Amino acid sequence: MIARLDTTLMVIGLTAASVLQSFRWLRVAQREHYIPGSVVRFAVRWMVQRRQVPLFCGLLVGTSTLFALRPSLVAVGAVVYGALMPRGLGIKGRTSQLTWTRRLRTLAAVTGALGGMVVGLLVLVGRFSESLSWVLAGCAVVGLPGVVDIATRITAPFERRAAQQYVDEASRRLASVRPRVVAITGSYGKTSTKHHLAELLGASSGVVPTPKSFNNRAGLSRAINEHLGDDTQIFIAEMGTYGPGEIAELCDWCPPDIAIVTSIGPVHLERMKSLDVIEAAKFEITARAATVVLNVDDPRLAGWVETLRSLGKRVVSAGTTRDCQVAVVSEGERWLITRDGVVESEVLPIMGVQPSNVACAVAAAFELGLSVYDVSTRMTHLTPPQHRLTVVQVPSGLTVIDDTFNANPTSAAVALQTLTDLPVGGRRVVITPGLVELGERQAAENQDLGAHVYAAECELIIVADTNYAALRKGFGPGAHHVAIREDAVTWVRENLGGDDAVLYLNDLPDHYP
Repeated sequence: MIARLDTTLMVIGLTAASVLQSFRWLRVAQREHYIPGSVVRFAVRWMVQRRQVPLFCGLLVGTSTLFALRPSLVAVGAVVYGALMPRGLGIKGRTSQLTWTRRLRTLAAVTGALGGMVVGLLVLVGRFSESLSWVLAGCAVVGLPGVVDIATRITAPFERRAAQQYVDEASRRLASVRPRVVAITGSYGKTSTKHHLAELLGASSGVVPTPKSFNNRAGLSRAINEHLGDDTQIFIAEMGTYGPGEIAELCDWCPPDIAIVTSIGPVHLERMKSLDVIEAAKFEITARAATVVLNVDDPRLAGWVETLRSLGKRVVSAGTTRDCQVAVVSEGERWLITRDGVVESEVLPIMGVQPSNVACAVAAAFELGLSVYDVSTRMTHLTPPQHRLTVVQVPSGLTVIDDTFNANPTSAAVALQTLTDLPVGGRRVVITPGLVELGERQAAENQDLGAHVYAAECELIIVADTNYAALRKGFGPGAHHVAIREDAVTWVRENLGGDDAVLYLNDLPDHYP
């Protein structure tokens, strides 16, 4: 009787530990867009970068000791692991909370079903070896990230078929309304360019841009179904990708009249592996477009011009030099709008707005029929999208640069230059967790970022552990370290004000260590 009660309590403990672990890894799966394999990758990263491998090994040794005393006691170690490990990875989340959408509920159900199969296997094994059964039970708790990844792979094709109805509805809506479609892609700058083009075209029901960063299959179809009205004349569609074929598929049912490509850079290298793969994926947006606007400040995009013209495309080169067909040239304290090298207008520079992104938007606006007068008049009112190099002065007198939405090596350099160019006489501080999703280049890029911050004579506060070692190596021993961005905000409030300036560069969801 006692043995049976003991086993029951251990089973209850293991079940509770498994549920707690599942909540953690389901949140990671949701935050990583349900990409198979992402949960295990993040689990390993968290353990390594939060330096919890020794703790895990200690827990393993302790569990082994308990197992030697009594096999069922292995469940105690599993319960402790399930409740506490990995340390610091919350169940609810601070910046990316668990949201029980239909898709997540489905994933949770499949994860639970897989868990039930594991339980059945344990019961079967237990008939032959109770000790082995307890060992496998402990391993199952530790291996839950893999179980969630398997569940993600199982549900992926069903989720794709379920979403097809919304894609079909969006396709029919486009065919009915028949707006001119401007599709925008790029490693960075696509959201800003979309935002600027919408501003140049003017606020009206006739111009509909995709909201926020809705740039994948689900987001694009949702934007069309919810926002495209019968009077829509121009639809501006941001298109992103995590791999080859995705943009081509988007263009199949949302074919662009005008395609804009803003940049090719080391973004999502963890998934895309190389710049050549990224370039090929971005090139897909040109296949069905009659007109292509290219930011030829980017050497890779400059190489596309003749290729696309040989394919019969109308190509408009845009950039920040006068040899572009359409350019926004920074000259002294003014911006020149040029076409084919001829100055057609000039405006005052706009803080936080990148000339190359504006040039792409201006080129597209010209292709859509806007006059130079309308473009130059509306340019004076351009604003950066939210959390993208937004410059504000708070009541204390402190100047704050908010560039937290995302960051890459190029945008980080621009943000740092913006900080150093500010007319302040006090301290300049950079607060950042560094750059992510750069694959094998991540450590080197973050070391370079730290070195550039030091060379700019700015202070550095490093957030979290993800890139701490690389940033500190580049900057030197003077860098500060905080666990979360809120701690850095508290430090800023206590130490800065008046004639000081701070750059918040990138944000880090709390499923990163």
